[in-house]
Amino acid sequence: MIEKTTLDYLTDNGVSAFMEIPESFPATPFVLIEKTSGGGAEHISFSRLAIQSYGATLYEAAQMNEQVKTLMEDMVELDEICKVSLNSDYNFTDATAKRYRYQAVFDITHY
Repeated sequence: MIEKTTLDYLTDNGVSAFMEIPESFPATPFVLIEKTSGGGAEHISFSRLAIQSYGATLYEAAQMNEQVKTLMEDMVELDEICKVSLNSDYNFTDATAKRYRYQAVFDITHY
């Protein structure tokens, strides 16, 4: 499962990563991983992941976003990953919950 592979990869590289917001909202910067679409053919899968970077300030969220983009570029070194492309990234602050966040969307080709 690409979500678990990404979660483990980011965690192994020092990022506090989750697949859902923990019950007690973390005080430190963290990311949420969400698969937004996927498909595949001939034993090769294509997935689009949205990775939301949260921070106490907008600057902190932006810094986490940049760290995630750098790490995701290098994720192609994993045996099960063929290609990682940044689709888009942008300020995605949650005004309702008053939480600063950025979102980076990646297209990943994997086995």
